[in-house]
Parts: sequence; structure tokens; C-alpha cells
Amino acid sequence: MNKMIFTLIMSITISFAGMVDGIALVVNDDPITLFDIEKRKYEKKLSKEDAVSQLIDEALFSQLVRKNNITADVFDVNNYLEKLAASNGMDLYTFKSIIKQKYKDYDRYEEQTKNLIIRQKLTDKLVRGNLKLASEEDLKIYYENNSSKFQMASKVSAIQYSSKDKAELINIRKNPMANVPGISKSRVELDQSNLNPQLRYIINETKINQFTPVFTSNKQFVSLLIVEKEDQETIEFENVRDRIFNIVMQDREKKYLKDYFEKLKLSADIKIVR
Repeated sequence: MNKMIFTLIMSITISFAGMVDGIALVVNDDPITLFDIEKRKYEKKLSKEDAVSQLIDEALFSQLVRKNNITADVFDVNNYLEKLAASNGMDLYTFKSIIKQKYKDYDRYEEQTKNLIIRQKLTDKLVRGNLKLASEEDLKIYYENNSSKFQMASKVSAIQYSSKDKAELINIRKNPMANVPGISKSRVELDQSNLNPQLRYIINETKINQFTPVFTSNKQFVSLLIVEKEDQETIEFENVRDRIFNIVMQDREKKYLKDYFEKLKLSADIKIVR
């Protein structure tokens, strides 16, 4: 009897697995399974239609990447991060040390960066010659209409935790109210205009009631618990001009790519299996 029940359960499980892993549709010979759709629905909290649409876009994107033989390696990643570090007034080593503290899985961050570079390479190839460059007037209009995006607190209140033991400092961030020998706490008021680029970047990337990554100061390890950001000031246009140019051009790229992929869908060979 028990053997018969076990056999029945196994047959139901295998049948269900076959249904979940079954092919739902094929996009130019690339299959999308029912499991792919259910997983995307769950992870992104999407409707079935939106999940399918995203997966079709990704399949078409991957096909274009293969067709154009586009890749990204560790040198591309380092070059990308080096430029990002320089734009924030840091060298690559310092910037990487901050990123590694901010993201628990640095390898995953690096993989995401690699995918971003591949997307940018493909985008450059597709939009080259098809986009109008943003003019100075375009940039100023965007700046005036989105001034809240370019604000920075001139005054920051924080609680500074410092220690010669980095491990203890990392642990106390889980329980900020604990009194741990060897860790000193003090209230600090920071004027951003007097901070170095590294610390300014760290503070601006940290939200209220969150800890900054650990950094070194005066031969000690330090982490700041951001309490308040005051006196929001709009950064001058010239200081964010390059950033605005990138934002405007990225918006134009997104619109162009959206239209491009909609047209690509119409010509793609998409077979619905189930």
C-alpha cells in the first residue's frame, strides 16, 4: 500500500515538473518555459502578460548581442568603474573598497556591471547616427524642470563610531545602542563643502538612519550613522552639466530602444506552444 502511494506521489511530482518546465513559447528558436514566466511573475510581482513581454524583450536582446558578437571582460569592467570613480573624485582602489562594503556580493555587482556594459555597447551600435545630441538649451530646460534631482545637503548631522578593530565596528552596526569597549561614539556636524570627494560621495549615497560603509580616518576605522541632512542646496548647473547630458541622452536612448524592440517583436518569429 505504502509503495503504491509513493509511486502515485512520484508520478504526480514528475508530471507537475514537466508542466512547469514545459516550453510556453519560442522566440526565433529560443525557448521560454512556463517556469521562466512563473519565476519572473514572482520575482518582479508582474502580471503574466508583463512577464512574458519582458522575457520576449530579453530573448530578442540576447539574440542581438550574439548576432553582433558583443562581449565584456574584466578590463571593460575596470575601465567603467575607473571612470565612475574619477567622476566622484576617487581612484579605482578607493571606489572599489566602498562598493565592496555597500554590496555584500561584489561578484554579483561586477556581473551586473558587465551586463550594463554589454547593454551600452549594443545600444551604441543600434542608436549610432539615429539620435539627436542634446543641445545646451535642452540641458538647461531639464535642469530647471528637475532641480530637486540636483540638490545636496550642505549640513549633515551624524553619530560617529570609531575603533581600531574593524570587525567590532562592523558588528556594532547591527546594534547601535550597545556599549562596546574599544568603540567610541560622538555626535558630529559636517559641512559638505569641507569634505573630501570620497567622504562626500559616501554621505550622499547613505540614507537617513543608515550607516555609511567603514572608512579610515586618523588611523582608526570609522562609520557614520546619518541622523539628519539639512540646508538642501541646488548644485550649480555647470557642476552637473555632464550628468544632465548623460540623463537626457539615456532617456532618448530608452525611447529609441523601446520603439526599436516593439518593431522587432512584429517581425520576430514567435510561436506560442502553450
